[in-house]
Amino acid sequence: MQLEFHQVDAFSERPFAGNPAMVYRLDHWLSDELMQQIAAEHNLAETAFVVADGAQWQIRWFTPTTEVPLCGHATLASAHVLLEVYQVPSERLLFQSQSGPLSVSREHGRLLLDFPRIDPQPVSRPLPVAEALGCPVLEVLQTKELLVVLESEQAVRDCTPDMAALVQLPGLGVIVTARGEKYDFVSRYFAPGIGIPEDPVTGSTHCCLIPYWAERLGKTELHAFQCSRRGGELFCRLEGERVKIGGYARRVASGTLSL
Repeated sequence: MQLEFHQVDAFSERPFAGNPAMVYRLDHWLSDELMQQIAAEHNLAETAFVVADGAQWQIRWFTPTTEVPLCGHATLASAHVLLEVYQVPSERLLFQSQSGPLSVSREHGRLLLDFPRIDPQPVSRPLPVAEALGCPVLEVLQTKELLVVLESEQAVRDCTPDMAALVQLPGLGVIVTARGEKYDFVSRYFAPGIGIPEDPVTGSTHCCLIPYWAERLGKTELHAFQCSRRGGELFCRLEGERVKIGGYARRVASGTLSL
C-alpha cells in the first residue's frame, strides 16, 4: 500500500518557520494503530488524516504518541493541501472532528480557522507551576491545558521549564503568555506529556488565549505571535462563542509512504 503525504509549515509564509504538520488525504480510515504508527514515524507535532464525507471532510490528529481532540495548525495545513494540491473547488471547507464542526475559509490572502471559544477558569487548587516553569507567574487558569500568565514578553521568551515537572501537572500541556511588545500578546506551549516538549505554533491554544486577552485589552481583533524558536504569526478575532484564527501556510515537501 502506498499513501501520499504532504508536509506544510503552518502559520508562516516561508519555509522552516511556523509549525510543520503532515497531511494525509485518505479514501477511507486506516486503523487507529496504523495512523498512530504513521504519526510516530514522521515524528512531527501533528499528523492529520482527512477523509471526504460528502461535501464535508472528517479530520483526525495524532501526535507521535497519542490522538488529540483539537489541533489548529494541522487543520490549517489540511485546508492548504486540499485547496492548493487537490484543488478542492471551495472557498470554505467544513471539517467534522472530535471537537465538533470546524471550518476554514480564505480571508485577505490567508486561511482563517473558525474554532470554538474556550474560556479559561481559575484553578481549583494550588499547583507548583512556578517551580516547574522556573520563573514567577502572575496568574494560573485552566481549560484542557493550564494557562499561565507571566510578567512580560521577555519572561515568556526566556522561560526554560523542567519538562519532567510539567508532566506532573494536570492537563494536556502548559501555555505561557504575556502582553506583547510588537504584538497584542505572545505565547509558548509545552506539552511533553503528549509527546510535544514545545509546540512551535499552536492554533488550538488560541481558543482560550483570544477571549482572555480580548477581555483584558478591550478589543476583539488581536495580532498574536507564538515565540518558539521557529515562531509563528496569528491574526485573531473574537466573534461571540467562536474565535477566528488566521494564518499563512507553505507546503515544503510531498512524498509517498510505502507500507
